[in-house]
Amino acid sequence: MIFKNEVAGLVAAANGIDNETVVHGLEVPPSREMGDFAFPCFKLSKELKKSPAEIAKDMADALDKRLAKPEYNRYIASCRAEGGYLNVFINRAAFMEQSLTEISQAGGRYGSSDHGAGKKIVIDYSAPNVAKPFHVGHLCSTAIGGAIKRIYDFLGYETVSVNHIGDWGTQFGKLICAYRRWGDAKALAADTMNELLRVYVLFHKEAKDMPELEDEAREMFLRLEQGEPDIVAQWKEFRDFSITEFERLYKRLGISFDTYDGESFYIDKMGEVVELLEARSLLVESEGARVVDLSAHGLIPYIIIKSDGATIYATRDLAAALYRKRTYDFDKNIYVVGSPQKLHFNQLFTVLGLMGYDWVSDCVHVSFGQVRLPGRKMATREGEIIELEELLDESVKRAAAMIDEGRGVGDPAMVAEAVGVGAIVYAFLKNGRERDMVFKWDEMLDTDGDSGPYLQYTYARASSVLQKAGGVPERADYAKLAEAEEFELTVALSLLPDAIADAADKYEPSILTRRIFGIARAFNKLYNMHSFIDSPLGVREARLHLCRATRELLGTGMRLLGITALEQM
Repeated sequence: MIFKNEVAGLVAAANGIDNETVVHGLEVPPSREMGDFAFPCFKLSKELKKSPAEIAKDMADALDKRLAKPEYNRYIASCRAEGGYLNVFINRAAFMEQSLTEISQAGGRYGSSDHGAGKKIVIDYSAPNVAKPFHVGHLCSTAIGGAIKRIYDFLGYETVSVNHIGDWGTQFGKLICAYRRWGDAKALAADTMNELLRVYVLFHKEAKDMPELEDEAREMFLRLEQGEPDIVAQWKEFRDFSITEFERLYKRLGISFDTYDGESFYIDKMGEVVELLEARSLLVESEGARVVDLSAHGLIPYIIIKSDGATIYATRDLAAALYRKRTYDFDKNIYVVGSPQKLHFNQLFTVLGLMGYDWVSDCVHVSFGQVRLPGRKMATREGEIIELEELLDESVKRAAAMIDEGRGVGDPAMVAEAVGVGAIVYAFLKNGRERDMVFKWDEMLDTDGDSGPYLQYTYARASSVLQKAGGVPERADYAKLAEAEEFELTVALSLLPDAIADAADKYEPSILTRRIFGIARAFNKLYNMHSFIDSPLGVREARLHLCRATRELLGTGMRLLGITALEQM
């Protein structure tokens, strides 16, 4: 946002403060009466040995003396000190002209940058388990990871999307054991995932009375690790079936991956991990297992090889980190995995550090809360899971009912799919990712509330205005935009680049959802209070430019989140 940077530069110059300090500190107050921008002076108090209120007054006095100069009043209309803040009121006409010109000239790339040029980001997300239905809990990682990837792409980074699927481990010993005992080949061919889930659940039910099944499963997994051809073939069949099913669902969500290198990919790479740990004298014996003792770091032991000689996912995660650094030479390695795995990633990163890899500081665990559906619980072993497809189909069904009531235009099935899926995706992204997410259907599909359909409806409304107007005139006089609602909408639009950059820095898509919801809300307020088409000459042209900018930036925001923009709805 060039205008904000200009204001920051003038505030800095008037007060002899470092420009970057003001640029990064300048914020938008919660109420417009408090100013268009505000600079908090609290961090300067210790350095200047004055109270924040005194510093704010001194800054206001210094800036006020310069406002008669054209280079200042071109951007700043007035200022005042209030508490520990310097509040700045901008030249609104100049702000609107410059902001809308920037958006128009960006040609759909407003908010993008080359900040990431030459930098590579590896993003590990989704990671469902092979041979189990894709349940709703995996959508958190999928939606958050997909949004983070698209945001980094937009900022010029080269991204590598990794689906580290759960395709190895003792659960496969249980599954193969269960299928060989109770499996139905016809059912497997007709409904693969549910047949595998059925026998997996049955295994745990029977194991309560037949504990020897657990020993049989461990033996089966050990034979899988040792490469017995018939067992490996069965495992591969389960894996291939699962990936085909996952990709069908990813297509509905608009998600794709560069690699499906899951846990099994690192089987032949774990020996080196053990050797490297031994070379550093990091491995110790503990109750028959080989572990890395992390007590000095306030963490429990990190198991590398279990007492039965089998590997564990921790070993494979170490191998994966080494492989990704060697293969991609990443600038950042992001793991989008739920909050319950915080301990695991603390252990993983600590062990990598002990192994001497300073690049571990570039590894980040992006955690998120749990999903809750009122009256429902999730427990794969008991078969109590909420399948993603079940949730998507229900949302699309509800969206179709809305369309039938008169909201839909064009291809009803296509619109229902876009609205239903978009509602689910937005619901997973709109709140801070660390918070638990509770499904409320009425809120998710409310076209007048904070929802995906509301954004889609607003985009369609802006499209309709432009269509009815017969297009947008080539030129417009932005000085004609004198209404408060026009200014508020322009402010909302101008803040999009900051929101995109902030969402990337904090790995937090909800920052972007809040910004585009703010744009949609400001546009609808303007739409309801003033006419775009039936306006005086000059005002009409400027408002149509503002409408086009809104449509363009809403489209950008929805695309980054993974929500389909609709021309008609």
